[in-house]
Amino acid sequence: MRRVFFASLFRQLAVIWPILSGILLLMVGPGLLIGYMEGWRTGDALYFTFVTGLTIGYGDLAPQRAVSKVLSIMIGFAGIALTGLVAAVCVQALRATLGERQE
Repeated sequence: MRRVFFASLFRQLAVIWPILSGILLLMVGPGLLIGYMEGWRTGDALYFTFVTGLTIGYGDLAPQRAVSKVLSIMIGFAGIALTGLVAAVCVQALRATLGERQE
């Protein structure tokens, strides 16, 4: 059953990979730009990007410039889309597993 789930998951990830990579680029690009404008290290900028994108937002790194804040909002919306997309793919893989099990 696990084998069916992972096979379906990877098959669907292969189909949506262009969309998934585009969303990741929409997150990482502005995140690195924010890091550059705020004077953060690259690791800190990537950390901020994914904490903001996953809507966790610890608050240990916070942008000060208005442009950085607007880009942070864009990262947040891209993160919501990324989370929804991954959840949808997992649900489809579970459905395929259940369908295989019932046959």
